[in-house]
Amino acid sequence: MLFITNRFPKTSIQTRAGRKFEFDLKNNAPSNSVFFCERHADGTITEVGGMNFLTRIRETNYRQVLLYLHGFSNLPDAVFEGAGEFQQLCAAKDRNEILVIPVIWPCDDDAGIVQDYWDDQKSADASASSLSRALSIFLKWRDARESEPGTAPCLKRINMLAHSMGNRVLRETLYTWNRYDLPSGLPLIFRNTFLIAADIENESIHRGEKASLICDASRNVVVYFASDDLALRASKASNLKNKIASRRLGHTGPENMDLTPKNVYVVDCDDVNNL
Repeated sequence: MLFITNRFPKTSIQTRAGRKFEFDLKNNAPSNSVFFCERHADGTITEVGGMNFLTRIRETNYRQVLLYLHGFSNLPDAVFEGAGEFQQLCAAKDRNEILVIPVIWPCDDDAGIVQDYWDDQKSADASASSLSRALSIFLKWRDARESEPGTAPCLKRINMLAHSMGNRVLRETLYTWNRYDLPSGLPLIFRNTFLIAADIENESIHRGEKASLICDASRNVVVYFASDDLALRASKASNLKNKIASRRLGHTGPENMDLTPKNVYVVDCDDVNNL
């Protein structure tokens, strides 16, 4: 399984294609570097390198890519398990359609969910710099291919699935990328973006707000929400510590659809959950 991470390795942060890569699980600080890796069937991990990683994706038989941004309090093994489940679901529909690629940002493994939650919020925000660098690497690779005579462009569609606090990572990453690296604005990089149980404020996707950049970078944005999501109720209560009383996007959907970009579609999951 190919994956991207900004978690620190146990050894040097210097990229070296082919070296063994091991997560330093005791260090949950986001690295300023980003690593492009492959996890093998026996659980070992090899660093691939950015350009090799993108070339590998281009040469696969899959027509589309699904980037998976996990939620809070998820260590790498749990992320790989979730990504494997997504891959199986996609393969059941069409074996060569979707390649799932997890993006692993550094969560904490403290005992106690509240401590985890606050540590992971800080880590989500701090991950924006390195993960926006990964997007810049992709644009550089794509532009180089398109400008090279006789080289076919990469036509695979890129989709994004962000779960829980992964939505905060996505929002901050696009904001940082747009602010520091893209004087002409965000490119339309994602075909479809799925926001699942989004742990961000429910007005943050309105036009002019930070998360509206997700809509600028996507052809379609689908928000899945459920009022009976107990985890997001707890999230709202936890945020009262910082005097943030706003409901969460994954709990209610967008606060005002009239202020929400037109390419946003909402799915109320209550009926399914109540079955």
